[in-house]
Amino acid sequence: MPARRRLKGRTIAALAADGYEKVELTIPLRALKTAGAKVDVVSLRHGRIRGVNLHMPAGRVGVDKTISEADPGDYDGLLLPGGFINPDLLRQSAQAREFVRAFAANDKPIATLCHGPWVLASAGLLHGRTLTSWPGIRDDLVNAGATWLDQELVRDGNLTTSRGPQDMAAFVPGMLDAFAATSPEPATTAPRRESDAQRTAPPGLVVAAMRWSPKPSAAAVVGIGLAAAAQRALRGPAAQS
Repeated sequence: MPARRRLKGRTIAALAADGYEKVELTIPLRALKTAGAKVDVVSLRHGRIRGVNLHMPAGRVGVDKTISEADPGDYDGLLLPGGFINPDLLRQSAQAREFVRAFAANDKPIATLCHGPWVLASAGLLHGRTLTSWPGIRDDLVNAGATWLDQELVRDGNLTTSRGPQDMAAFVPGMLDAFAATSPEPATTAPRRESDAQRTAPPGLVVAAMRWSPKPSAAAVVGIGLAAAAQRALRGPAAQS
């Protein structure tokens, strides 16, 4: 089958929420569709979810189905993009955790990068697994029972992982290979008895981006205040006492 159509007939779920890292969803989506796959963006709500570039707001993508509407049995694989906010929201959703567990229970391929493995940790799926992630969550994954490797791409059975956007050139073909496989492959990265060491300093790019980020606009500050007030009002007087 030509490379551009190697995933024809495959249906992939891309599980994402507001705050997904833009390139970690849009680039894999484009690659999957180019390879012939049908992709549904599955999320916590209907509408269009907001992406980010590091910490700055980026574009939106449309949601095809909510988690309550999507049946894991209809999909051949799962894509979990990262970002600081997106997986933090998903890991707190019981429905999202169950959705991810259904793919693992049936040994379907799961591809994730950056902070995406947070969701797998909260779903209880990392004990004995070997993977990578954004280095900042290395300890979370190790504490969840995983072996963590500081590599651009790690394959362990049905699980394909990368560290973040800097590894996109390795992640995309690794993801396509995983979703094209007709059956789960054995681990291609030999598990180690010990994880790679923690980093000694955070990434300079992220530190610089936060340092030079613009001040919030007055409208944004007012909007946050109004949202907080609305939340308090919804909880009622008892929650405020």
